[in-house]
Amino acid sequence: MPLLTILLVIIIVGVLLWLINSFIPMDRNIKTILNVVVVIVLIVWLLKVFGILNTLTGIHI
Repeated sequence: MPLLTILLVIIIVGVLLWLINSFIPMDRNIKTILNVVVVIVLIVWLLKVFGILNTLTGIHI
């Protein structure tokens, strides 16, 4: 996947998260949970894109 595509996805997710946090009235706890979930999903997606997650799943103990 091209680096520009990865950068665009990160920017779009960040802008969407900012819009949700700024303009949708929610309880602070719900916003925190939403932010954490989005960041974790983005990190897992980045690990899969760079192939790190696939390498880790191949390890057997």
